[in-house]
Amino acid sequence: MLFRIGAATLVATLSLAASAHAQSRAPIRLPDPRADFVRQCAPHMLGRWAHPEEVCSCLHDHAVAVVEDNDLREALLRGISETGVPTIENAWVPASKQWEIGPTFTMIAKPALQCMFDPAQ
Repeated sequence: MLFRIGAATLVATLSLAASAHAQSRAPIRLPDPRADFVRQCAPHMLGRWAHPEEVCSCLHDHAVAVVEDNDLREALLRGISETGVPTIENAWVPASKQWEIGPTFTMIAKPALQCMFDPAQ
């Protein structure tokens, strides 16, 4: 009986110590995809726009957000972050979805222009 009480006390002590140690460590921070996008996009906007980070943020939050298909959205994010303008290369999209590139640009045209010429809205 004394052995069981001692074992239970040891397990409880170790559990509490492990819990306290886990709480003292800083939580793991995952990279913020939006911030990474803005960081990659903004240098392409320098000289074109007065507030490049604002334009990039707006494109991410409004123009790209209307694209429901994940493959097209990822390709569009890649195009903007690499060139500074909405673009999609055929190679970035599965062949079965390449026909959707044109309609995607039609869908994002108005919010993209809004972001570029009046990003505060």
